Amino acid sequence: MRIIDLLKTGSVITNADVSTKDQAIDKMIELHDKCGNISDVAKFKEGILKRESESTTAVGEGIAIPHCKSDTVIAPGLTALTVPAGIDYDAPDGKDSDILFMIAAPMDGDLHLEVLARLMTLLMDMDLRKALLEAKSEEEFIADLDKAEKAKYPDEAGSTEMTDAADNATEEEGYKILAVTACPTGIAHTYMAAEALEKKAAEMGFKLKAETNGSMGVKNELTAAEIAEADGIIIAADKNVDMARFAGKRVVSTKVADGINKPEELINEILEEKAPVMAGDAKQVADAGQLGKESTGHRVYKHLMNGVSYMLPFVVGGGVMIALAFLIDTIAGAPRDSSFGTFTAAAAFFKSIGGVGFGFMLPVLAGFIAESIADRPGLAVGFVGGSIATLGCTFAHVTGDTAAISGFLGALLAGFLGGWIVNLLRKAFKWLPDAISQMMPILIIPLLGMILIGVVMCAINPFVGALNTWISSALNGMGQSSAVILGCIVAGMMAIDMGGPFNKAAYVFGTAALTTGGYNIMAAVMIGGMVPPIAIALCTTFFKNRWTKEERKAGAVNYVMGLCFITEGAIPFAAGDPLRVIPSCVAGSAIAGGLSMLFNCTLMAPHGGIFVFAVVGHWPMYVLALAVGSVVAGLLLAILKKPLSKEQQEAGATMDGLKLE
Repeated sequence: MRIIDLLKTGSVITNADVSTKDQAIDKMIELHDKCGNISDVAKFKEGILKRESESTTAVGEGIAIPHCKSDTVIAPGLTALTVPAGIDYDAPDGKDSDILFMIAAPMDGDLHLEVLARLMTLLMDMDLRKALLEAKSEEEFIADLDKAEKAKYPDEAGSTEMTDAADNATEEEGYKILAVTACPTGIAHTYMAAEALEKKAAEMGFKLKAETNGSMGVKNELTAAEIAEADGIIIAADKNVDMARFAGKRVVSTKVADGINKPEELINEILEEKAPVMAGDAKQVADAGQLGKESTGHRVYKHLMNGVSYMLPFVVGGGVMIALAFLIDTIAGAPRDSSFGTFTAAAAFFKSIGGVGFGFMLPVLAGFIAESIADRPGLAVGFVGGSIATLGCTFAHVTGDTAAISGFLGALLAGFLGGWIVNLLRKAFKWLPDAISQMMPILIIPLLGMILIGVVMCAINPFVGALNTWISSALNGMGQSSAVILGCIVAGMMAIDMGGPFNKAAYVFGTAALTTGGYNIMAAVMIGGMVPPIAIALCTTFFKNRWTKEERKAGAVNYVMGLCFITEGAIPFAAGDPLRVIPSCVAGSAIAGGLSMLFNCTLMAPHGGIFVFAVVGHWPMYVLALAVGSVVAGLLLAILKKPLSKEQQEAGATMDGLKLE
């Protein structure tokens, strides 16, 4: 849904006569009521204020976007105010807010996230912000916003506002190169790579369209006509994407980080016809290694990340519910015995439902690793293998043995083995006539695949289970000094490449530790990922002369990114000055992780940032560890970076080709 589709007549006031945050909130709610967006003003305001009590919705640089999901919302809507004099909205950069939007979203779906993401993308344009502030009327305000949105998203399907001329222009011009970007979490890398590729192509004089496979699903999807007309396709992804549609085209397949850091190099591979032509079945081409420079290690990493990306919702949802169960029983004063976590009825509910969700973690991991390797036929085989790993099935105890539960390691093996088994079965039965081969995906592969994965897992479970038990015992038996060192290592790894292989290796280790009760490890991992963006935000706020004007603007957003555990917010800064930014962030993250271990902080949820602090064990000390690590990293960065001249500060420098605008 486009932004202007949510702005009804009477939803905008320019030069609003408000002087406080409360007045601004009341005025925007009043507009929602007049537009017929909400049914209960008092209840909707309660939801807005509840969201504000969690953290300010001012994002800095004069922008505030209060929002609320509420069952009082009749129709999704948006209201806006401009306050040229500015009001104090508790912005993280300390500046007054002069452009304010309020989102009213229904309970179902994640409309507010989509609108927030789009508004922030548009409002990073200084010219648009200036135009909105100078708008003399609602009509002028909406027209400026509409113009900017059409320029930024010219190819949206289904938009009621796009003109026929714009449609025809797009069809006539076409796209010389297309791209698909995707990262395991689908939060930051996906969109940063798309933005970098599109901007670099524009600088080189042609149009590039990037499809994003993000957390909100596939956006800007490539059409069959666009694919047919394009010279080639760039796949910058760390998880599997639909490849079959690109058969016959030149394809460059690489990691998502290259889309961010090497857009020109990737584009030139298509323009100079260095990229290989993808022929025949997409999966066969991928298995044969014909998609360019993708190494075996990266393919293994991509299969693993495909499993992790599907596993995360189960781990996060289930883990948070289990943590809430313990929190409820703690508040209720329940005895610390075997009934703890299920002592009260509310705790038992959360523990039981959360346990069901958490229990899907390993089968889902194995299933989608196998699916990444062998397509859909691998899914069932991987799921069964992952379930066998959780039960600890052996030949001696076919129904399961607690001593042989192979856990996370077993599920990893089950996923890869399941995918390879399915591919071997495909090759083994390739000779079958067409009439019988149609039964392969629905009978032969599932039947033989499950039998084979069952035999293999029953054989290896005792050995992997013993290894798993040893690792668990070693982690639980660590002395204080060893635990602190481990915390420093895993937290420091989170800051080395900020979403790359080191970061993901530490994160996977943290989630694996959850299955064996290593909640302190997960706490260290998350705090290590929160430090880099916060450290950069602190440095751009308190040491302004080290940064350009554009960098300072982008830095303020990192307060929100860091508190939400989105390490990727630091990537543009690390890419622009890696020799200073990365060591500073690694040092700060390592200190925070070590302190978290020293204070014995625990975390049962593998994501969430500040939103799960309520279920962190020893949370006040966790906040202290985060603050110390962030301040140390920010100070180190300020020491390493030299002050800029006034001219340099106003130059608006870019970071490794990524403009911060």
